[in-house]
Amino acid sequence: MKKKKIKIIVGVLVLLLVGVSGVVYYLFNMPHRNIQEAKTDYSISSSEIVKEYLVDATIANEKYLEEEGDSKILAVTGKICTISEDQNNQKVILLKDTSDKAGVSCTFTEATNGSTKELTIGQTVTIKGVIRSGAGFDADLDMYEDVIMEKCDVVNE
Repeated sequence: MKKKKIKIIVGVLVLLLVGVSGVVYYLFNMPHRNIQEAKTDYSISSSEIVKEYLVDATIANEKYLEEEGDSKILAVTGKICTISEDQNNQKVILLKDTSDKAGVSCTFTEATNGSTKELTIGQTVTIKGVIRSGAGFDADLDMYEDVIMEKCDVVNE
């Protein structure tokens, strides 16, 4: 009788382990959402989104971030202030008007780097991506921090 209970408990634990392993495998191998083919949630200018974050970051986060912490997909239009490359050889474009305290830093992926080749400083462009952090003032550095967007690509208008 005791051996039968042990076999049942071991069987249940094995099934539970297999089930949990399956869920973990699925979550790690789940396909990432395709930002460029997905519908844009908001179209906004770089000046407007910076202003929203500087006025009230909490309200802006509620607007642009989903409850799970994922970012909504934004199409941000602005004037190119700088074009650079990060340590991963990904293009980084800063959209910022001269009158703005901060701008929108857009980091491209390896797959979308090519869409930046024709861009020039001073050009007005629309860039689609997801927001990672909002603008704010850093008192320690005594400067404004830019809105950070990732997985960006140029929107063909």
